Amino acid sequence: MTKKFGAGLALGIIGTILVAIAIWLTLAYTGAYNVAASTQHADPVRWTFDTTMRRSVASRAGGVELPATVSEDVLAEGAGHYAESCAHCHGTPGGEPAEWSRGMRPEPPHLVEAATEWTPEEIYWIVENGIKMSGMPAFGGHHSSEEMVALTGFVSALPGLTADDYATLTGSADGSAEQTPSPATGEPDGEPQPETPVE
Repeated sequence: MTKKFGAGLALGIIGTILVAIAIWLTLAYTGAYNVAASTQHADPVRWTFDTTMRRSVASRAGGVELPATVSEDVLAEGAGHYAESCAHCHGTPGGEPAEWSRGMRPEPPHLVEAATEWTPEEIYWIVENGIKMSGMPAFGGHHSSEEMVALTGFVSALPGLTADDYATLTGSADGSAEQTPSPATGEPDGEPQPETPVE
């Protein structure tokens, strides 16, 4: 009786696996799943991707070693890297991401809030290795470990920063304050404008 039960259970498991493989191959070869970024993932797919990503990062970030503290200079360097490479997709304190980034699937998280969900070690691992099928690139191949430490320090501090803090840090990172277009002229504030000839 026990042997028959065990054999039946094994056959049931094998049958379930074969059915799952058949469904997977059917979806892959028929194109039944809509991959258009103009629509959201189906909830089971979104949950699977999100859970897999979070567990994968957590299981691999344990070997990352970071300095205990980050100086203001390093934070400013990280702010410069963030403004150049990350703000378009992830937004800034007081600033929204670029409109085109809202069409990405999965939609990039607004890190001013979402950075609190990750440890600094996990942030470093993500910066270094990127995330497949998300649009998040791997910076490890073309950035030094010092640059990635600076970016990690900044992203970790991002949820506590104000718009003024961000402007100060990005200004000190590149040696000049960021210029924003004036609503009246469309030119950066504080820049002398050429006089218009009078005819």
